[in-house]
Amino acid sequence: MARDPHSDDLPEPDRTDGAPHPRDVHILRGQDRAEAAFLEAFNSGRLHHGWLLTGPKGVGKATLAWRIARFLLSQPGPEAAGGFFAPEVPQSLSTPPDSPVARRLSALSEPRLFLLRRAPNDKGDALSRDITVGEVRKLKSFFALSSADGGRRVAIVDAADDMNPAAANALLKLLEEPPEGAVILLISHQPARLLPTIRSRCRVLSLAPLGAEDVGTILMENGIEAENPVALAELSGGSAGAALRIAALDGEGLYAKLIRLFSTLPDLARSNALAIAESTAGRGKEGQFDLTLELIDLFLARLARAGATRQLPPEAAGGEGQLFARLCPDPAMARTWAELAQTLGIRARQGRAVNLDPAALVMDMFLKINDAAKGLRQ
Repeated sequence: MARDPHSDDLPEPDRTDGAPHPRDVHILRGQDRAEAAFLEAFNSGRLHHGWLLTGPKGVGKATLAWRIARFLLSQPGPEAAGGFFAPEVPQSLSTPPDSPVARRLSALSEPRLFLLRRAPNDKGDALSRDITVGEVRKLKSFFALSSADGGRRVAIVDAADDMNPAAANALLKLLEEPPEGAVILLISHQPARLLPTIRSRCRVLSLAPLGAEDVGTILMENGIEAENPVALAELSGGSAGAALRIAALDGEGLYAKLIRLFSTLPDLARSNALAIAESTAGRGKEGQFDLTLELIDLFLARLARAGATRQLPPEAAGGEGQLFARLCPDPAMARTWAELAQTLGIRARQGRAVNLDPAALVMDMFLKINDAAKGLRQ
């Protein structure tokens, strides 16, 4: 496509802070099964027109979509199959980074590719909240205008979860009557929220959370040396994108502080709690505030799961396993922690909505956790 109408002053909506855009990443870690499934479909001559790439955020869905796009647009068209001079069967989706197709995709100047993502709003001063039907109509026009010269065309939708209802219905019509030679790659973090009819018209590629080794390798490739990749893999849920953000904000150190603080339950060390709470307040601390809330929620989720399953996860911080065993000795206490996690999650959303002081909100959460822990004494 020619460049989408995206202002250089606005962040790209499909790029994770602190990480390169997926179109510039040429190595995909930990998703060999998904790659092999697509390659097998291509080599068998049964290439579906719609592909739904699912999995948690940050596990490589967009990287795989761009990898597929480079691969498809570098291959001879379907008319070249068969015959004496038929091309060799490809064994990998890899494409040289310096190939003409790769360079054009990186520059968003490849005429056979359309990138469907959130666009600037009408004023051009911020991104739209969702993908609108107008953007999908541009995709429809792209396929109509480009069909004259034949050949393969690729569209990437990142993310399909961002489409509003009108946009989703417009895309559904394209999936129901796909243009010849079209391949549409839909990226979805929450596929259950998509229209069932969209899901049913796509072949699904499920991407799994990454292991500690892959997370550590990806961090090193981005200039970050992880001292404990197991901890980062646990804290990020196997998401490379989340691991990069957590590492950039020293989330591993923050989680270790939370474990030390919660080790004082049910006699909360208030001075330590106040220090953590106050570190989330002030100009430029929004990222620290968000991460603190996420790690508190993660702690409660891991605690409840450990009690419910009677299995301790790999430690994300020293002393975590011992603390879980003490705070959640049985399924009944696991329910208490799970219910508290839900309550505090609602409280956090409400606090953000009314711009409650971050330090006050975090301190209130600490006190409620301490109150719940007192139930162990009864």
